[in-house]
Amino acid sequence: MLQLIQAGKRFGQKLLFDDVNWLITPNERTGLVGGNGTGKSTLLKVIGGIESLDYGEITRVKGTTIGYLPQDGLAMRGKTVFEECHSVFDHLYALEAESIELTHTLSEKDPKSKEYIAAADRYSEIADQLHVHDIYTLDAQVGAVLGGLGFSKEDWERRTEEFSGGWQMRIALAKLLLQKPSLLLLDEPTNHLDIESRNWLEEYLHDYPNAFILISHDRYFLDVTVNKIVEVWNKRMHVYHGNYEKYVTQKEERRTTLMAAYKNQKDRIEALEAFINRFRYQATKAKQVQSRIKELEKIERIEVPEEEATIHFTIPQPPASGRTVIEVNNLTKVYPTPDGGQKTILDNVSFNIERGDRIALVGANGAGKSTLIRLLSEQEPPTAGSIRYGHNALVDFFAQDQYKVLDPNNEMLDDIAAAAPKVPVVELRSLLGCFMFSGDDVFKKLGVLSGGERNRYAMAKMLVSPSNMLLLDEPTNHLDLRAKDVLLDAIRNFTGTVLFVSHDRYFIDGLATRVFEVEDKRVHIYPGNYEDYLWRKQGGPEKVKQSLTADLTPPTPTPVSSRPEAQSGAVEGPASLPQSTPAPPIKKLNPIKLKQMEDRLKFAEEAIPRLEGEIAAAEERLGNFVSAEQSQKDAAELDRLRSEKADITAEWEELAMALEEQRV
Repeated sequence: MLQLIQAGKRFGQKLLFDDVNWLITPNERTGLVGGNGTGKSTLLKVIGGIESLDYGEITRVKGTTIGYLPQDGLAMRGKTVFEECHSVFDHLYALEAESIELTHTLSEKDPKSKEYIAAADRYSEIADQLHVHDIYTLDAQVGAVLGGLGFSKEDWERRTEEFSGGWQMRIALAKLLLQKPSLLLLDEPTNHLDIESRNWLEEYLHDYPNAFILISHDRYFLDVTVNKIVEVWNKRMHVYHGNYEKYVTQKEERRTTLMAAYKNQKDRIEALEAFINRFRYQATKAKQVQSRIKELEKIERIEVPEEEATIHFTIPQPPASGRTVIEVNNLTKVYPTPDGGQKTILDNVSFNIERGDRIALVGANGAGKSTLIRLLSEQEPPTAGSIRYGHNALVDFFAQDQYKVLDPNNEMLDDIAAAAPKVPVVELRSLLGCFMFSGDDVFKKLGVLSGGERNRYAMAKMLVSPSNMLLLDEPTNHLDLRAKDVLLDAIRNFTGTVLFVSHDRYFIDGLATRVFEVEDKRVHIYPGNYEDYLWRKQGGPEKVKQSLTADLTPPTPTPVSSRPEAQSGAVEGPASLPQSTPAPPIKKLNPIKLKQMEDRLKFAEEAIPRLEGEIAAAEERLGNFVSAEQSQKDAAELDRLRSEKADITAEWEELAMALEEQRV
């Protein structure tokens, strides 16, 4: 479909990549990865025909259509959202109009004339194209894509210029998906999507009939969408088969092999040079010396590029807070609407956040996640109810537009050093490097940075002097994979409390200990990480029980009297002896379901002793009378913990029994 042959590209004096050979096939499902500044986006633009090569050539099969989505910068005006997306089918409606004209020609011309034959051929060609594109379902196709990307039906009739930059990019993505080009090129398509929209896009790409290449800093998204990874590394292209997880393993294996080959070659070169230097001036060894000189000249030296240093940044630990960090009671938030009415976002919400919690705040777009986090950070007052901070709770809020609070006249390194005077400058520069600020970048004034760059800097600045309660709204936006890993490790080792909104599944799974779901104006609380949350949303213990009943319970034996043989008197043997039916073998579960059950069993085994400790602590608090109000709260908390322990214990027993039967 498309081929790059010895392709190379420079950016000024810097060589981005060279000698790239890549045959892109019709079933291409590739993730393009590499460090910041290695040329991934440039390579994608070259494939899309937006930029030209400095070396080599690119060839395309005739009829190949290419669709390219940049990271940002697209904006549309003058139409409603539905009209804008529907415009991608204008050529089909033009074909339909042409076919109507051709029917008039066919009805008027002599069937034996050249005009009739030409019109008939063209009419048949158009009919085939309209059939392939299923022209009578175009409205439904537009609606399905817009719904999947998070647009409500009310949004369909809004003008495109009313939407922010992120939603404009969603409209551009919707148009590309509806066009279904032969090759789809997506540069960070998930940047502006929430989890629900990402999940929908994963499914869409899984069933996409043509080829696609994408750049993404979302590991989970890469894992479930691609079957090949192309890495731009050391100015060359390296191919790995499998998803991102397999790429990480294969890359380490490849580097180990490379280092072994490099060491062997280095040993051989040193041995040759030692022989040559020792016997260079001995006439009796002249032949052997010349032979080794030629061998040395023929050796193609293995280059081992310098690997990016792995940075482990430790967040300075804050002073400890009390056991309860935030207590929310009967919280309600109502906004006025343009027509003079009211819209309730949160209604009678109550929950506690305890010291050490790492809470993921999830929910559909517009459900109220950002509203809740602004209320908790006192950016907005509640309409009703109360939010109370616990003893010594120091709250810090990171907003999606955090860059607005930075002083544009400050230099980056001076600004972050002032926030953390005890942290060495070398360590601060390493941290800034993780967040993609290297070299002289650290001496720039904050005012010259883009919004995304300032947000990255604001996150780095928060890490060097955190409070003991962090409220983070989309902290992973604008971060590459390396920066996300630094942030993830830092927060894992943080002794304070964290509540965060993120659309990165890998980040949520690696960090969350509880999930708060905002849905239907309420907050629903789930223990565990995002996978545990999905497990419970999909049925939890009840689903396990039903699944086990369906998969493991042997069928009930048919009574002898109801069998055809018994009714016809054809049963052999003495009538007094019952016909024993051997128990059928237990049905073996597939490996995926087994792995899910084993993971849940491990979670339950870890959760039970933790809950027992919390129950003991709650019982001790209940035994020390403070006030009637506090005793009621402690009693309610004790009942909740006991109920949760009973549920998890029952689930553990069912899983343990089922897995034991599977091992028999």
